[in-house]
Amino acid sequence: MTLLADFPPETVVAESIPLPPTQDELPADDGEPMETQRHAMQMSLLIEALEYWLKDRDNGYVGGNMFVYFSMAQVRGEYFRGPDFFAVLNVPKKERKSWVVWEEGKAPDVIIELLSSSTAHRDKTQKKLVYQNQLRVPEYYWFDPWNAEDWAGFVLRDGRYQPLELDTHDRYISPNLQLALVRWSGAYREVNTTWLRWATVEGQLLPTREELVKQAEQHATQAEHHLEQARQRATQAEQRAEQLAAKLRALGINPNE
Repeated sequence: MTLLADFPPETVVAESIPLPPTQDELPADDGEPMETQRHAMQMSLLIEALEYWLKDRDNGYVGGNMFVYFSMAQVRGEYFRGPDFFAVLNVPKKERKSWVVWEEGKAPDVIIELLSSSTAHRDKTQKKLVYQNQLRVPEYYWFDPWNAEDWAGFVLRDGRYQPLELDTHDRYISPNLQLALVRWSGAYREVNTTWLRWATVEGQLLPTREELVKQAEQHATQAEHHLEQARQRATQAEQRAEQLAAKLRALGINPNE
């Protein structure tokens, strides 16, 4: 599909064709909530952990449940609903209302859809084709927060999505992010279930804010414990020195000479 943004700006102006709308001019909210609380929590878990990972990098953006605009036909057709999660590399770090491809100069590098009974068929067919043929997203994944066995990954090769193979650790390795997508059983926000999470290729989970706080508290506790042990050793050494000095004085020897 040829987008208006494909033409040089001077051509657009010369022909008096209206410029595409900006993110400030496009709708940023469709009023539809997430499917369930768990869907919202799963989306937050994916976004939160990757946001902290991106803080150590010069650029990149991560978002979710926000509009991704890629063509004027899409705008006219009011097909606004965006992916549940997406990540983009090599773009400035700044706040966005929506992801507008003709403003940003590129589509997302990774998209994840969270399945539900009402969206699964569309996510596996219609949306997959949109991401493949129109947005040309290099990586696409889906995951059902209520059925962890229903997940899949695809990479774009020669214009078509090819299934990604799970590695020997039962995880998908993202070629663009060089991170692993893993199914992790544990508690997030007091809900104990199987979650989809990001991890390093070496196997370390990307931490959430709560986990980072707990790690900091544990480190502080360990540091205090080590300091207390040092104080105790110093006190014991001082006591042994005093005992030795007392024995020397009992023998008529001045320990200070």
